[in-house]
Amino acid sequence: MTFHDYSITFLGLSLLCFLSPATSSADYIPSTLDGPFVPVTVPLDTSLRGKAIDLPDTDPRVRRHVTGFEPEQISLSLSSDFDSIWVSWITGEFQIGKNVKPLDPTSIDSIVQFGTLRHSLSHEAKGTSLVYSQLYPFDGLLNYTSGIIHHVRITGLKPSTVYYYRCGDPSRHAMSKIHHFRTMPVSNPSSYPSRIAVVGDLGLTYNTTDTVSHLLQNSPDLVLLIGDVSYANLYLTNGTSSDCYSCSFPDTPIHETYQPRWDYWGRFMETLTSKVPLMVVEGNHEIELQAENKTFEAYKSRFAFPFKESGSSSKLYFSFNAGGIHFVMLGAYVAFEKPGEQYEWLKKDLAKFDRSVTPWLVVSWHPPWYSTYTAHYREAECMKEAMEELLYSYGTDIVFNGHVHAYERTNRVYNYELDPCGPVYIVVGDGGNREKMAIEHADEPGKCPDPLTTPDPAMGGEFCGWNFTRTGKFCWDQQPEYSALRESSFGHGILEVKNDTWALWTWYRNQDSSSKVGDQIYIVREPDRCNGYNRLVDHC
Repeated sequence: MTFHDYSITFLGLSLLCFLSPATSSADYIPSTLDGPFVPVTVPLDTSLRGKAIDLPDTDPRVRRHVTGFEPEQISLSLSSDFDSIWVSWITGEFQIGKNVKPLDPTSIDSIVQFGTLRHSLSHEAKGTSLVYSQLYPFDGLLNYTSGIIHHVRITGLKPSTVYYYRCGDPSRHAMSKIHHFRTMPVSNPSSYPSRIAVVGDLGLTYNTTDTVSHLLQNSPDLVLLIGDVSYANLYLTNGTSSDCYSCSFPDTPIHETYQPRWDYWGRFMETLTSKVPLMVVEGNHEIELQAENKTFEAYKSRFAFPFKESGSSSKLYFSFNAGGIHFVMLGAYVAFEKPGEQYEWLKKDLAKFDRSVTPWLVVSWHPPWYSTYTAHYREAECMKEAMEELLYSYGTDIVFNGHVHAYERTNRVYNYELDPCGPVYIVVGDGGNREKMAIEHADEPGKCPDPLTTPDPAMGGEFCGWNFTRTGKFCWDQQPEYSALRESSFGHGILEVKNDTWALWTWYRNQDSSSKVGDQIYIVREPDRCNGYNRLVDHC
């Protein structure tokens, strides 16, 4: 396959125009029709590794500013389609200590008042509430129990409409101030959200604050968070923390967490999440093992998911529509093997997927299948072996991943080979967390990891990386041809779907102004060339 090199010369370096259209005098934005592109690695700027420091609990942005049972940590999430949305919030204070007594969820109602006029909230919806606990049956460790978490699903909404709302319990005089949101467009080939923000591995550092500030300036209609949310599991239960838990705390009887970091995260994010729906998929930092082998308790309790609406039996994988886009969120840390429960659900979901209603198919999960960084290199190979053919056969257009703390965009690829009908894979694990950036590449001399060290026990621990490179090695000896662009910088991306075949992807770096782009390309569907429905796979 022929590579296309649309390049200019700048400071003696050959740069491809798709790195940043601003570098081209014609401001030309390339498209995937121009590809595949020559692989590019943006040189590392070592000055950008600072500020990966968590916000302290004394920072005003994470402090509790409500009293009594007034709502806080208000967030929105989509249901399966435009006509319903979830509103979530927390009332009451968390407790942490040796002996904690959970609050009674029935002691306060879960009510949302809403309407299309700010001063006439004439509709009301009721929901459910819960508390969760993080318990550790070991001497010296502190237990945690949450405030009361509320989830209310509002239904009967009109598409592309601004609604005003407040939440809480009016009988307790504990209502929030009035917020607003805009519903998604109706699902058809000509209706799309204006901007969809995509970010991964966010955490709660000073880098995070830069990322969220830049993201807000782009005024998204929807935010995808591709796993690794609060990083509460980089802490002991007494609040002591480290950039590397296993390095600093190798002898703890269980991997501890400091659950108040979740509350700090929810408070900081409320400016965004109270007006823009946030769709989250779990990462490895959300596992949070506790007593009775319970996992994902904070994640599953704090967020609302359209899993029932999409036919899933688990909050760890689900799907939803946003205008003419069908999103599938997959769980990498729950069984994915075929013919397992998640795999069978995915088959059914894709079989119902209708290109005449939602032309675009976008799939997300946390650990990438296509990443050239040493960190987490080929870690998700077993998931790739189980699911890649199915996703390819239905013509997946774009895949978003996190986990690797850097940015990387691929050419269209399937089974490690360039393929004009394969998805474009985009790694956006550069949201700003405290574990800092990934900077080493597996194709650099001496950087290829031992293959048997790559499986992740959290994903089953099995080695599936038998699909070696053309030279018979586990790693490439140069940047692989499927990797179009990679850069170690913090940032976020914006997806703007223009119509049923063209979408603009833009990646913004934290170190730049909000108007300057780090990467930009049109991703173009070719339905006549790539008949996505049940395409036969003949070159695996």
